[in-house]
Amino acid sequence: MTNLATTHMSSKGQIVIPEAIRARLNLKAGAQFVIVGEGDVVILKTITEPDIASFDTLIQQAREQAKLVGLKHADVDDAIAKARGHK
Repeated sequence: MTNLATTHMSSKGQIVIPEAIRARLNLKAGAQFVIVGEGDVVILKTITEPDIASFDTLIQQAREQAKLVGLKHADVDDAIAKARGHK
């Protein structure tokens, strides 16, 4: 299997990912991507849900960082209220 394929962009800016690439990467309709563009390079990176163990690790790391900088629950509540336009 090859890692290389060609495609084109439609007048609406749509790009088709060739079937061989979709099959190899197990991409299904509705897959979401982050797109990075720099110079003449465009990179598509699939967005995948972390497994629950990875999510637990991320939460623990966030709590440790918040503790290091002195962030309190009230600070988070205030930020949420501000973002929602309640303050």
